[in-house]
Amino acid sequence: MVRVPKNCRPLMAVLLFLATTGGCASHVDNLREIRGHFYGGDLAAASKAIDKYSVRSKKERDVLELERAIVQLAQGKPHDAEQTLRQVRDRFDYLEQESLGEKAFSMVTDDTHTAYAGEDYEKVLIRAMLSLSNLMVDGTDSLAYAHQVMQKQQQIIGTSAEESSDDDNLALAYKQVALGPYIQGMLREQTHNNYDDAARAAAMVVSWQPDFQAGHDDLRRVQSGHHSARGNGVLYVFTLVGRGPFKREVSQMPASASLLIADRILSHNMNQTLPPTIAPIRVPQVVRSVNEIQHVGVSVDGQSVGSTEIITHVGKMAVEQYAAIYPRVVVRAVVRRAVKKAAVYTAKESLGVERGTFASLAWDIGGVAWEATENADTRCWGLLPDSIQVMRIELPAGTHSVSLHGVASGYTTGAKETQTVQIAEGRNTYLLANFPEMRMVGQMLVAER
Repeated sequence: MVRVPKNCRPLMAVLLFLATTGGCASHVDNLREIRGHFYGGDLAAASKAIDKYSVRSKKERDVLELERAIVQLAQGKPHDAEQTLRQVRDRFDYLEQESLGEKAFSMVTDDTHTAYAGEDYEKVLIRAMLSLSNLMVDGTDSLAYAHQVMQKQQQIIGTSAEESSDDDNLALAYKQVALGPYIQGMLREQTHNNYDDAARAAAMVVSWQPDFQAGHDDLRRVQSGHHSARGNGVLYVFTLVGRGPFKREVSQMPASASLLIADRILSHNMNQTLPPTIAPIRVPQVVRSVNEIQHVGVSVDGQSVGSTEIITHVGKMAVEQYAAIYPRVVVRAVVRRAVKKAAVYTAKESLGVERGTFASLAWDIGGVAWEATENADTRCWGLLPDSIQVMRIELPAGTHSVSLHGVASGYTTGAKETQTVQIAEGRNTYLLANFPEMRMVGQMLVAER
C-alpha cells in the first residue's frame, strides 16, 4: 500500500476534482456534427444531434436552442422558431445579471463551467431573426422585434462605452444593424399612410449600410409617398446566405510566454516555486467561414430579375464586435492562470512544504495538470448565415412563379428552387430561404398579406 504524505493529500483531492471537471468535448466538436448535417440538408439528423448534446450538457442548452431555431425555420416552422428564439432571448437577458458564484468558480476551472449569456452580436441577431420569423407567421410582432434590434444594439454600445476608454474603436466595431430599420420602413410603407416614418427608417438604412444600393432607391420612393403602381404589389425576398461565423480555440502564445517568464522569476525569488506555464493559455476566437456563394439569384415567371443584396454582414459584424472585447477575454484567461498559481503557492506555504522536496515537485506537477484542464469557451450560434440579404420586386397582382439559385462570382451555379407566390394589389408578400451553400437547405417560406 502506497502512503501519501500528509502535505500531499490536499493535492490528491485537487487531482480528483480535475478528473471530474475536465476532459469534456468542446462545443466546437459538437457543432461540427450539427453543421455537417444541416449543410448537407439532413434537417432531421441535425435536430437529433441538437437533442443529443442538449441532454449531455446543461451549459450548452441555451446556445443549442439557437441552432434549433435555424433548423425549425428551414423545416418550415417559423412559429416554432419564434418561440424558441423568444425563450433564449429572455434567458440571455436574465443571464446578463452576473452570478458572482459562477464567476468565482470559473476562475478555478474555465469559462465553459458558466452559463452562456451570448456574445453581443448574437443578442442583436436573436432579435433580427425574431423579426424575420414573425414576418413569416403573421407579422403582428415583426415591427416590435425590429425596434428591439436597435434598442439592444444601443444598450450594448452604451454598456461597452462605460467599460472602455477607446470610444472610436467601439464605434467602428459596433456598427448599427440596418435590418431593423429596413423592416420598420418596409412595414410602415405598406400602410400607405406612414411615409414619414418609412422615410426616417430608410434614411437610417442608407446611413448605417451605405453599400446597400437598394436603400437609396427605397429612400427616394418613400419620400415621394409611393408604395407601388396601381394594380401592383411587392414581393420581398429574404435570404440567409453562406456559412456563418463560429468560434475556434486558439493558443495565446505571447501571453503564455510572458507568464512563463514571470513565474520563473518569481519562483527564483520566493519561498516556494510556482507551477511552470507549460500548458498554453487557450482562448476562443470568432472566425468567418470560407464561402463560395455570394448572393442568391431571383427569377420571376422564367425571367431573371437580379440578385439579393446584403442588408446585414453577419460574419463581418461578429468578427469586428468580438475583436473589440478580445483583449478582455485574454486578460481574463491570464488572471485565471495567475489565480491558480497563487492557489498552489498558498497551499504549499500553509502546509509547510519545503522547497526542492518531492512534495514541492508534486504540487507543481499538480498545478500544471490543473492548468492543462482549461478549455476555451467555444460556445456560439453556429448556424447563423454569413449574411442576411434581401430584394424588393414590384409585380402585377396575381400568381407568379419565383425561382432562386446560388450565385458565385457573378455566375449562376446552383440548382434552381421554385415556389408559387400570390401578389395582392398594394400589399407585401414575403419569401424567406436558407442558402448556406450553393443549394438551398430546407423549405422556402412564403407569407402573403
